[in-house]
Amino acid sequence: MERLANVIHQFAFEGEYLDAEVCTFGHINDTFVLRFQQPENKMGRYILQYINKHVFEEPAEVMANIQAVTSHLRSRIEEAGGDPERETINLVPTQDGKPYYVSPEGDYWRAYYFIEGARTYQSVENPKHFYHAGRAFGQFQKLLSDFPAHSLYETIEQFHDTRKRYSDFLEAVEADRHNRAGDVQREIEFVKARKADTGVIVDLIAAGEIPVRVTHNDTKLDNIMIDDATGEGICVIDLDTVMPGSALYDFGDSIRFGASSALEDEPDLSKVWLDMELFAEFTKGYLGIAREFLTDTEVDHLAFSAKLLTLECGMRFLTDHLNGDEYFRIHRPNHNLDRARTQFKLVADMEGKMEQLEAMVRAALEE
Repeated sequence: MERLANVIHQFAFEGEYLDAEVCTFGHINDTFVLRFQQPENKMGRYILQYINKHVFEEPAEVMANIQAVTSHLRSRIEEAGGDPERETINLVPTQDGKPYYVSPEGDYWRAYYFIEGARTYQSVENPKHFYHAGRAFGQFQKLLSDFPAHSLYETIEQFHDTRKRYSDFLEAVEADRHNRAGDVQREIEFVKARKADTGVIVDLIAAGEIPVRVTHNDTKLDNIMIDDATGEGICVIDLDTVMPGSALYDFGDSIRFGASSALEDEPDLSKVWLDMELFAEFTKGYLGIAREFLTDTEVDHLAFSAKLLTLECGMRFLTDHLNGDEYFRIHRPNHNLDRARTQFKLVADMEGKMEQLEAMVRAALEE
């Protein structure tokens, strides 16, 4: 913890440092919750994060995006009479006023003010939470709808380019560097059978049929702060992957994670299916805001995007399994394989329910 103590002193935290708790959720960055004793016997908390340079090769660009987007969000929230201290994340500056700290070893660190009176959820405990998560992501996109998307850095190149993800997957199968392909032939064939799906959204973007927007690109339920008192989604967090993209990416990934009947690494596939009530709740919440700015073509592909983003994530998990678990943090043997199988079970279930999902989208538009 000496390394951590040296970093803590670099930031303009208020009060006397007490202790740090490791946050075990999340696949990428190292996250700590810090406690400080503050004046008038108050307890203050902050979030401190180490930025994973293996995933984010240009951390300064990540931070430039976060600064630009959160500044814009604060301005729009203030104009609407909201509370910018709770409705967007806010960076804690370093002692010399910078938005992040670079250690002598070249490690990048940043800190945020902790949002009190709210929490994140790893799974949906109340369907209304998911409805409000839909509204929160819709509001996030709405507030950024006038932000110049192309001014942002692409922090992970071709992040949601599903055709590129498919190519990466084929390379991992061919290389088979850890001799794992022989044991996952069924999963490999599942992906190959859906090759045609992988280019749908990227081709629509390339043809100009859907717009490029500022998107979050990692819209899991646990990236929404849910207010303890109201149950409403108040703040979108984890903005590392905010960059130019499609609104469909955000909607699809939200459904993939939040409307599943099980956690994304559930090894018992009999417990995995798409929860139609949760799909309906999120869609109603999202379109209650997003219908103001989405195009007809975007709306027409919302249900499909849920399937595509689930397939893409499953490909990524399987690719990482074949490559020796280099990208996603694992906590048990074959963890990424379990994650991939869960996604593929969800894809198959969505395919069987696609007509119903599309009908639910149309119904949500009419409410």
